[in-house]
Amino acid sequence: MNYGRVRDLREDADMTQKQAAEKLFLHLTQYRRYECGESEIPLHIAINIAKLYNVSLDYIAGLTDDKRGLTRSALTENETQLINGFRKLDSIAQGRVLERVEMLKISK
Repeated sequence: MNYGRVRDLREDADMTQKQAAEKLFLHLTQYRRYECGESEIPLHIAINIAKLYNVSLDYIAGLTDDKRGLTRSALTENETQLINGFRKLDSIAQGRVLERVEMLKISK
């Protein structure tokens, strides 16, 4: 868990520890322990923190620097369609697609 991110999110939201604790229905002392890393944040509390600051659990856990997380894609509809189509191909066809992509990059 990336405890510094929890503090940064709270500060970015212009909240005090007391305000954050109240919104999360936590005692201030317990919230402080979570924020400074003295206590492990239970999953149900981490979920509430993610909801409060509108970020993903992946971000809070330090798995990504994207606040939207790993589960939300930044891909366009076309990119998603290409990936899904690529996955349906056998390995030979996938190799051909990759070769064509390389050729297109060279001819650019």
